[in-house]
Amino acid sequence: MTSTREKQLIRAYGDRRDDGVIQLSFTLPVAASEKAKEAAQLYCKQLGLTEVKVAAMERAADTYSFFVVYAKSPVIIDYAEIDTPEIVIKKRGFDDLNAFIEEHLARRLVVFGACTGTDTHTVGIDAILNMKGFSGDYGLERYPWFEAFNLGSQVPNAELIRRAKEKSADAILVSQVVTQRDVHKDNSRQFIEEAKKAGVYGKMTLLLGGPRVDHKLALELGFDAGFGPGTKPSDVANFVVHQVMQRLGKEAKGTAFEGAPR
Repeated sequence: MTSTREKQLIRAYGDRRDDGVIQLSFTLPVAASEKAKEAAQLYCKQLGLTEVKVAAMERAADTYSFFVVYAKSPVIIDYAEIDTPEIVIKKRGFDDLNAFIEEHLARRLVVFGACTGTDTHTVGIDAILNMKGFSGDYGLERYPWFEAFNLGSQVPNAELIRRAKEKSADAILVSQVVTQRDVHKDNSRQFIEEAKKAGVYGKMTLLLGGPRVDHKLALELGFDAGFGPGTKPSDVANFVVHQVMQRLGKEAKGTAFEGAPR
């Protein structure tokens, strides 16, 4: 049977609909100069972009320059061809989620989190776990039906897993902020290896978060979910609750919800 699907062609939007204008930024290993600016334009043209304009050029170091460029891209995609099945369940707010845990699980959910490896940046894990939370959204420490442990920074993967295992944790949150040379990927793979050695893989919900993390990357690395920039504590709290419900067979596996990573 011939498909009668209607195409939905879309293109980047800059100044007006479908003009194809995009903004991009990058660094080149040359000192800032007119020649460097010309190199940035040539680089973009080699990418297939047209009407290239270097909006900004700044010295990044002695022999490095940072550029912000506007240009037109010829790329057009058919949005109707993208098939991403999903089940949407309304995300519960603070009070409703706590009441749900009390009614359906009747125990506090235990969550451990830390910046592991050599990472010293705790701003992400603090935003999720600390009582004050992020952007008016309470952190997990404030949930009466969560018991949250924030171990801070530079925690060895094995130590985080050991501490979580001692408390029979429901979930472990790994935060990775430093991303140079893909160190966040290497450390995350090591975490998964340690989780398998410790026998907790597949038994605890393992979450990965950070500025260069998304759900797809986290799944590829072996985690149950990935949370990137803009994630709120309630997103993580709801996901953990749904995961526990699914592990107990009280909810269909694979069920997604509003706010869950895609």
